[in-house]
Amino acid sequence: MKMNKLQILIIVVVLAGTLWGCGSSDKPQKESREAKALLQGTWMDHETEDLLFRMKGDTVYYADSTSMPAYFKVVGDTLYIGTNAGYYIEKQTDHLLWFKNQNGELIKLEKVDENDLPETVEAQQAPTTIQTLTEVLKRDTVVIKDGQRYHCYIAINPTHYKVVYQTVNEDGLSVDEVFYDNIVNISIFKGSDQIFKRDLHKQDYAKQVKSAFLEKAILNDMNFKQVDAQGFHFTASLCLPNGASCYLVDNIISEQGDIQFRLSE
Repeated sequence: MKMNKLQILIIVVVLAGTLWGCGSSDKPQKESREAKALLQGTWMDHETEDLLFRMKGDTVYYADSTSMPAYFKVVGDTLYIGTNAGYYIEKQTDHLLWFKNQNGELIKLEKVDENDLPETVEAQQAPTTIQTLTEVLKRDTVVIKDGQRYHCYIAINPTHYKVVYQTVNEDGLSVDEVFYDNIVNISIFKGSDQIFKRDLHKQDYAKQVKSAFLEKAILNDMNFKQVDAQGFHFTASLCLPNGASCYLVDNIISEQGDIQFRLSE
């Protein structure tokens, strides 16, 4: 099939643009091994003399025990820590590190002589402290329904299920903290007869709570709300570890022992 002049011209233009684009694309910058070597050691704030972190190998260990250690690298003029955003490096020498934190503030650090460090600094490389937001908590409530006496029990128990939550520390650095999630047990008795008993996990609320939120949230609390013709109502609180945002979900339990979930209004 013969092509006319216009078709040939279009093909030439497209090929030329493609070749030009390929030839002019910038190659990805490589990690700076020299910059990483300069970062090895323990660093403190120039003004407050507070320790911020220790860098060893390709890992950064924070001074506080609740922040998880993270992988770091330097590419070009940017320090990358973990999967978080990079920090622009203003100045770097063997004993100085100046960079901008998450808030755009200039952080000025000095490397500390390891011989001058107290023994407690070794704790920076100890396992991260996993935090618990709710202590073991038990509640019981007596209610009357249709002239019958019911006893409702709630038990909130910390588990070993871990929730990783990204936050910004007091130095404006993005860090990951680890928390234990909870399991909530609800039991309902009519006299001596148990009509309901179940352990509830945050995954039970997957249809009511957005998955991105649920992944970072903790099943924080459970409270008896009321009893009516539908059954016994308990309100579950699923909150981010900092408590800034929560979902409230109504747990409706019938006298036959069935349970349904509904977002609280």
